[in-house]
Amino acid sequence: MRLAQLAGTGRAPTLPMQLELADAAGTATLVVERLLRVLPGQRYVGVGLWRGRKVLAKLLVGSRAARQFERELRGARLLAGQGLATPALLVDGLDAGGGWLLFDYLEPAESLGEAWQAVAKRPLLDDGQQTVLGEALTALATLHGKGLWQADLHLDNLLRCKGELYLIDGGGVQAEVPGQPLSRGRVLENLGVFFAQLPVELEPFLEELLVYYLLANGEHALPLEALLKEIAKVRRWRLRDYLKKVARDCSLFSARKGPSALQVVSRADETLLQPLLHNLDLLTEGGQVVKDGGTATVSLIELDARPLVVKRYNIKGVVHWFKRFWRPSRAWHSWREGHRLAVLGIATPRPLAVVERRWCWLRSKSYLVTERCFGPDLIARFAPYVDSAPPEADLRALETLLAALLRERISHGDLKGHNLLWDDGRWMLIDLDAMQAHRSEWSFRRAYARDRARLLRNWPEGSSLYRLLDSRLPLAKVGD
Repeated sequence: MRLAQLAGTGRAPTLPMQLELADAAGTATLVVERLLRVLPGQRYVGVGLWRGRKVLAKLLVGSRAARQFERELRGARLLAGQGLATPALLVDGLDAGGGWLLFDYLEPAESLGEAWQAVAKRPLLDDGQQTVLGEALTALATLHGKGLWQADLHLDNLLRCKGELYLIDGGGVQAEVPGQPLSRGRVLENLGVFFAQLPVELEPFLEELLVYYLLANGEHALPLEALLKEIAKVRRWRLRDYLKKVARDCSLFSARKGPSALQVVSRADETLLQPLLHNLDLLTEGGQVVKDGGTATVSLIELDARPLVVKRYNIKGVVHWFKRFWRPSRAWHSWREGHRLAVLGIATPRPLAVVERRWCWLRSKSYLVTERCFGPDLIARFAPYVDSAPPEADLRALETLLAALLRERISHGDLKGHNLLWDDGRWMLIDLDAMQAHRSEWSFRRAYARDRARLLRNWPEGSSLYRLLDSRLPLAKVGD
């Protein structure tokens, strides 16, 4: 295959894939055995063999190939030119069909993103978390000390291999003055990008974490207030950007929209979910139906031994349809809000797919598919403690959840005990039909007060548990 032909192969080229490429020694065959990332018609990143050597191949095609190639090449050369640990660039080239860059393949390698996932649920800033974040901040400080920064900064762009940490993905590497320390403004901006991707609960430990950075690069004082502003700005941008992605076809989601249906599926789960998506009503009604009300049917099913929850939002009749067809379905609202919570670090079962049935674009029944949580709900877990105190870990987790809702100005709309499930030391929110992210502080505080009151109504007002929760759960006073 020629490189120019790759642009027409879509998202899933046939593997192994053979491409004729040139280097200083002439033309040879690159055999791509595995794809790591695909941007259809533009970028294909994979692992392959070149002249008997295992390589990471970046293949750039389409109308923007030349520009992307120059950016990748420049970034790779900047990293290597400043003596930073980065995979060796073995071959690069550009012709009318596109561009290619072949790097030494590091193995065995683990990204710091993978290392973080292994420790993410541990107590905040325990030894494991400090090790991962300390490595990342030291590498970032070294990069900044050389006058460079990574615009596409995330933990997966740092690889551990044989005791050394490597910087990868030169496409996002930029420079002020190579070899001279980065300016303070750019440092704060790039650190804001880094910290914005970490749990917000780590913010009280920022000064402690910055010590790792300052030990490797003490060029600038880093005022905490300015850094917090940068972090908040990036968090807002990341949330807006992600909520756009959940509505369109991209590397994360497969989306189809038309006059008869809307369907968006997590791309990683698309193959697994196909049997369900082709037989939604049959499999929903054939599963373990745990709720069969007029407006919603909730069913527990298994696909390939994976437990799932399907919630079907019903249309009760013509009058109900007239009220619903013109606005986003409740399934779509729950899909979007579930992803909002995930980005904000607030626990909820992972949304996997959303489907709207339509007639000439007018909405009808809709479906939401999520992962299943097996933990008890709040009422069941606290049932033995109505006249005493629940475990302290449970109480702290509940305080943390409500504090997060306060921080993010989110109201649930129906915060009864059955809509909170216990999962691995945290409370997960479900039933997001009425969830709302508020712009107005005044309207949020009123809504939050209603949520808090609804939560407390799960227990008798005079009970010990009611009084304990009322004293511990954070309050929001309604402004004048």
